Amino acid sequence: MLKRCSWVSDDPLYIDYHDHEWGVPIYDERLLFEFLILEGMQAGLSWLTILKKRDNFRSAFDNFDAKKIAKYDQQRINKLLSNPGIIRNTLKIQSAITNAKAFLQIKKELGSFSDYIWSFVEGKPVQNNYHLGQLPATSPISDKLSKDLKKRGFKFVGSTVCYAFMQAVGMVNDHTTACFRYKKIKNYL
Repeated sequence: MLKRCSWVSDDPLYIDYHDHEWGVPIYDERLLFEFLILEGMQAGLSWLTILKKRDNFRSAFDNFDAKKIAKYDQQRINKLLSNPGIIRNTLKIQSAITNAKAFLQIKKELGSFSDYIWSFVEGKPVQNNYHLGQLPATSPISDKLSKDLKKRGFKFVGSTVCYAFMQAVGMVNDHTTACFRYKKIKNYL
């Protein structure tokens, strides 16, 4: 039997996410934006809740096209608030719009959101060596990323959200050393 990180439940969706996505380095700008929005939506909820609604989020939020989301008006917000397939939290929905605008501003100023995000880890994943029960909720890097994103106008990007984002998109390899994915992710690049 494969050993996985202890946070993985027996839910097939969660297992698939852990085994194929979590911690794999992502450089695609649209996908990075998607994960940033979803991590913000997850605040106070379980990640499994978000995974179960991810396809609905993609549909409701125009496949996380930041240019489209940045133009959402009150009518569109009302439509999202009536959609039972997503998290219907006014502040989180408004933050997605705010974050789309901030995302586009970074692209305009710096040319690449991906390069901007990855600059916090000098362009390559941080290889951690955690054992069962050692995973942190934040790090000095997530503190710095959170502070910079907030300065640029992003919402729902506290250090804990940023660290979860960094884990999800492979900026840090936080598979525990006993997990079968640890070495695979470490050797990914």
